[in-house]
Amino acid sequence: MKIKEQLQSLRAELPRQVRLVAVSKTKPNADLERAYEAGQRIFGENKIQEMTRKWETLPKDIQWHMIGHVQTNKVKYMAPYVSLIHGVDRYKLLKEINKQGAKNNRIINCLLQMHIAQEETKFGFNQRELEEVVNNLKINPLPNIKIKGLMGMATFTENKNQIRKEFKTLKQNFDWIQTQLTEVTELSMGMSGDYSIAIKEGSTMIRVGSKIFGHRN
Repeated sequence: MKIKEQLQSLRAELPRQVRLVAVSKTKPNADLERAYEAGQRIFGENKIQEMTRKWETLPKDIQWHMIGHVQTNKVKYMAPYVSLIHGVDRYKLLKEINKQGAKNNRIINCLLQMHIAQEETKFGFNQRELEEVVNNLKINPLPNIKIKGLMGMATFTENKNQIRKEFKTLKQNFDWIQTQLTEVTELSMGMSGDYSIAIKEGSTMIRVGSKIFGHRN
């Protein structure tokens, strides 16, 4: 199946409230252009330099989502254009995004990443740290960022009950953060292997790559 057909087939499955982030990391511009021609406007990248090169050459109505782990010293490269940063996993990073947002006269949308998986390799706040960050933001608002919601990645496992349980934890924290901060609307959870479970558990945004562009080398 070609990119256009893959996209159409995937979109047909999605409820109206769920947005699709096409994960285009490592893929050439030609593949992104095919997805763009098929109507896709949100693309997710995990390396800031690669995303910036693509932003410079591809149509300007694309919304670029940074879905990977963010190094503080690289925020300045994406601050002029990024639409949403999914993986904010430390308060120091929020302060840097705020600083770069101010320099670019922009308010930058962010998701706080929670660590919900059994794997140590994944990043994110635990529940106590999340509460601390939210309390910090209520006392000392950062005017050039906007917290739009939460993001998380489930354990890479065949055990669907475990995945469901992890997504439920994230949804409970999302419901809580909605009572604490205004303008929280996005719950980014679910990837190629588990997005159907994520949608049932309340996801508003899924991040899918291989089901659109094929497997990476």
